[in-house]
This record gives sequence, structure tokens and C-alpha cells, in this order.
Amino acid sequence: MSAAQVEIETISTLNNNDPKLYPEMDLNQANILATGLNKKQLRVVNGLGSFMGSKEMVDLDGNKTKPQIHISEQPWTWENWYQKLNWLNITLVILIPLTGFLVAFSGLVPLKRNVLMFAVFYYGLGGISITAGYHRLWSHRAYNASWPLRLIYAFFGAASVEGSIKWWGHSHRIHHRYTDTPRDPYDARRGLFFSHMGWMIMKPNPKNKARADISDLNDDWIVRFQHRHYIIIMLLAAFVVPCLVCGYLFNDYLGGFIYAGVIRVFCIQQATFCINSMAHYIGTQPFDDRRTPRDNWLTALVTFGEGYHNFHHEFPTDYRNAIKWYQYDPTKILIYSTYLFGLANGLKKFPQNTIDQGILQQNQKKLNRVKQRIDWGPSLNDLPVWDHDDFEQELKTRSGLVIIGGIVHDITGYIKEHPGGENLIKSARGKDATKAFTGGVYRHSNAAHNVLAEFRVAVLKEKTNAAGLFVSRRGELYNKKTN
Repeated sequence: MSAAQVEIETISTLNNNDPKLYPEMDLNQANILATGLNKKQLRVVNGLGSFMGSKEMVDLDGNKTKPQIHISEQPWTWENWYQKLNWLNITLVILIPLTGFLVAFSGLVPLKRNVLMFAVFYYGLGGISITAGYHRLWSHRAYNASWPLRLIYAFFGAASVEGSIKWWGHSHRIHHRYTDTPRDPYDARRGLFFSHMGWMIMKPNPKNKARADISDLNDDWIVRFQHRHYIIIMLLAAFVVPCLVCGYLFNDYLGGFIYAGVIRVFCIQQATFCINSMAHYIGTQPFDDRRTPRDNWLTALVTFGEGYHNFHHEFPTDYRNAIKWYQYDPTKILIYSTYLFGLANGLKKFPQNTIDQGILQQNQKKLNRVKQRIDWGPSLNDLPVWDHDDFEQELKTRSGLVIIGGIVHDITGYIKEHPGGENLIKSARGKDATKAFTGGVYRHSNAAHNVLAEFRVAVLKEKTNAAGLFVSRRGELYNKKTN
């Protein structure tokens, strides 16, 4: 039985409560609270809608009376393929970058070293504003930041052209709430391309629309201002600023626009998309393996530490993604540095004991899977129970029976293989050799216990307690039979 099936059966069992004795939590009310619909929400909109997503993903007020099948559920054809695509996002993440690369490779705008250096610097500034600001500050409330710091993150985060804080944070909270389900915006189960960028360039199925509570985001005046004026802020931060800076400092306006603007945006977008795709496919799962997130150091290198995704999904409000000294997480260092300078406070960390529990539980699951693949010999629970008369009767036809630890073993086929010699093991036939086995003659090794288990044939009725203690050395449990 798979881990998912075990979890489903466990949940089903837990849900079989008697409502007369134990009143259940109202799920409808709980979901209302989770989506924030119990509060009066500020309406914060921008004129052209969300740049990096579709309104259909979160719009819960769609027209349910339409009889036609939504375009996302229709098969791909030559007549409807263009209707399935989100052309705004295709323009932003494919067509504009493609144009930039064509110009760059044509040689019309040569790349200067100073422009390249500024583009790398601006890549870092925009990228870490996403990780420290959009992600860990606003999406997960892992710490608090002063308004000057939030203002910096809001402006330079927009330079990465990944949508407004409000849209980004909402989508990300939905992802955490519905990970690996149809309501997950970047559901990794639908394939690597879909989780990387397919979810953006294809129209989503409105049946999977979902919401999360973002009342705290709407309460932040910086978030509201950025969302209302996102398009202007994005154009300024992503393209105008690098163009003007490179023009003023290096006399290369076009180079600044192409390399520090268009191509830089493409690179930071693709790096961020890797968190949704590669960090759900490649890497280890040291904390839990019931869902797809994985720790991946390679993704961490291009995303300022966001690649330790298994840890993040288990402990989402921790301001760290990497907890070991050798793991690359510059975002964690930046957040702590802003704390030291008084620009941030309230840094959240999960208790180390809770983290250690997750590691131990996952290691135990791995050991259990390995254990299931190994033949441990007959289980005591499957063996017959003999009394003294049964043992004497069997001994008449099976002379190689030996009692050790309240368990009857048939060592006939092992006599010549016994490391202590044939004479010693022959002398134990028909007798209780427990004391000799456990130190009277030899204090047998763990391997000897494992070899001995292969020869079990029965449990003695008078020694069931001893049998249970004996096999507990190997981590076995014995359910004593009463008859």
C-alpha cells in the first residue's frame, strides 16, 4: 500500500467520529475563514489586470449558467489552439525576450562589459527583492520589515516582471494550500513544462479556481499602491531604469534596454520558474515525501537560496530556506542583516526540535521501505503454537529441532554451516539452548540472530513471553495467540 493510500485510510478512520459525542468543525465556515471571506476586503485593482496570471484562476464569481465546455477542457485543434493560450503572458515571457535575443545575436547591439556587470547586479537586486520581499516577507509573513525596506522590495521586485505583490502572494498562498492538487496553480503532477511555465501561457480551468486570505496584503499601503500602479512601476523598474543608468554611466542606452532590461528579465523569470518546476522534480526530501517539493542546491544557486523547497513546504513561515551552514541561502543572510540594522524584526524560525522530528520521521519511513524489501524470516505471528507434547511429537520425525528464546528452530540444514562447529550445534538438538546462545557459550552477534530467524518453525505455548522479548531485539512485535 502506498503512502498516499495509507494517509487516505488514516484520514477516513479519523473522520469517523460520532457527531453526537464530539461535534465536528464546520468545514464551510473553516474554508470561509481560510479565504478571508469573513472580512470586508479592500478592493485593490489595476487597470489592465494581472500581468503574470489569469483572472480566471481566482475569480469565484464566474457565470455558472454558461452551457458550453470551457476552452481548457476542449481538445487541441487547429481551429481553437489560439483560444487556449494566455496571450498577455506569452507576450511577456516569450515574445518580448525572443525579440531581445534576436537583437542581441544579430550584433546590432553589442554587449559591453560594463553593461553586463550592471545587468548581473540588477539581476541580483530584482531577484532578491522577489525572494526576500514577495516570497518570505509578504507571502509567508516570515518576518516584519520597515516601510523603506518594503518600498525597495516593491519597486525592484517589479523589475523582475512577475506580477504585483498582491497577485504573486495570492497565487503562492493558493499553491501552498493546495499543493499537488488540481487547484494548485503550478501543479507539478501535470508535468515539468506545465509547472515551469505552461500554467501561465495556457488558460486555466475555472473549475479549479481557488482563493486564499490576503487581507494582510491589502492592508499594506505599499502593496496597494504597487498593485494599482503596477504597470507603470514595472515598466520603469524593468526597462526604463536600466536603460537610463546604462545610458548615463556607459553611454549605451540600447545595451541597457536589451541586456539589463529584456534579457535580464527573461533570466530572472526562468530562474524563478525553476522553483515551481525543478524544485518539485529533482533533489532530496529529508523532511517529508508525501508531496513533490524537494531540496535542490542547483536551483538554490540561481534563486538566492529558494531551492531548499522540501524544507520550505514543511516550515513555510521560517525566514530561512537553508538551515545548514554549507547550504547556499543569501536571502536568509540578507534578511538577518536587515534585522541587525533595524530594518526588519520578528524573524520567525521553527523550533529545532520540530525540524529534527521531521528528519527522524522521514528517515524512519525510508528505513521501513528498505525493511519491507528484506526477507526477515518467518514472523512469529504466522507460526503455530506448540505445547510440550507437540514439541515431543515433532521431535520424533525432526531431530534437528532446537529451542532458543521460546521459539522452536529446525537447524537440520545448517549443521555443517555452523561457525562453532558441528558437534556443538548437534549437542543442542532437542534441548533449550537459550542460555548457551545468549552468552553461556557464545554471545551471538546480530547476524547470528538474523540467520537463526530463518529456521523458525513454531512458538512454545509456555514461553510466549520469552519469545516476544527475544524477537524484540530485532525490532519485531509479537501478538501472542491465546489458543
